[in-house]
Amino acid sequence: MPRPRSPRRGSRSFSPRRRTDHIDGRIRYWPTPVEGPQLLGFAGYKAGMTHLFVIEDSEKKPEFGQEIKVAATVIDTPPMQMCAIRGYEMTYEGLKVLSETWMAEPDKNLLKKLKNTRKPDPAKALEHLTSLLGKIKEIRILAATQPRLTSMPKNVPDLIEIKIGGGSIENQLDYAKNLLGKTISVSDIFKPGEFVDIAGATKGKGFQGPVKRWGIRILQNKSRKTIRGVAAINPAAPRTINPNVPRAGQMGLHHRVEINKRVVLIGSDGNKVTPTGGFNRYGLVKGDYLVIKGSVMGPAKRLVRFRKAIKPMKLPETAPNVTFIKTEWKKEVKQ
Repeated sequence: MPRPRSPRRGSRSFSPRRRTDHIDGRIRYWPTPVEGPQLLGFAGYKAGMTHLFVIEDSEKKPEFGQEIKVAATVIDTPPMQMCAIRGYEMTYEGLKVLSETWMAEPDKNLLKKLKNTRKPDPAKALEHLTSLLGKIKEIRILAATQPRLTSMPKNVPDLIEIKIGGGSIENQLDYAKNLLGKTISVSDIFKPGEFVDIAGATKGKGFQGPVKRWGIRILQNKSRKTIRGVAAINPAAPRTINPNVPRAGQMGLHHRVEINKRVVLIGSDGNKVTPTGGFNRYGLVKGDYLVIKGSVMGPAKRLVRFRKAIKPMKLPETAPNVTFIKTEWKKEVKQ
């Protein structure tokens, strides 16, 4: 009787599985909201996970109206500084930067990121950007994080692009002018109960074999040469290896975008969600935070990006009723 065959795990849709070049996340598509103008994204640092109890508000679930336990991820989201405006034009090769305007006095930590000693002139640059209004296809904001306000061991910020959506190009440019040089909080863009899409890089696990990478069955102990490998990787003819054969290679540190992650809580007092002693390998959440239902890719301290959901699910737009948040760890009792 033949031994049971274990099919490999993993989808070929994510191949080739290599290390990402965009460890801070990359957003290639932005939604087109009806209301506007408004910012469509934000960024934060993953602090850790906890669990909480909420009242289920989905009428399609059998637990509707009952108190349920859910896992949640806490994201440290310090206010972001709007440091530049970019105007894009449409070319035969896609969107290209037409012109940009920087704030008058960038922070000294931001200058370390830019490596630019020239002093910008916002008034002159904005006048030039306004004159090119007929060619502009999109308006985006260059926003800088403020890791010095978190428990991160760094001061140099991360720069991300955030698209401004809704309204006309003229309204978007006026909206961007009012934001230049100011700081925006996560509560100005998102609200509890809303769905967001998250982009980031997964945990890196290095070079791994096919058993851990693809979940294939370990061979019997009398197998030739190896037991943690594929028995036959190719037929005698044609002498080629099919792409569906599980092989060893890079595992983790892959770029992923997860859609429809629900925002459970948004607050400005990190003590309400920080466990006793702080999150493992992160520390204390000192200011603004975002609590996402479920898990989020990447380890602690990893930068993750949010955007408005492109295909939001139909759930109540009101904030879910949170009855309990775990902030204390149980101590082991020695007998």
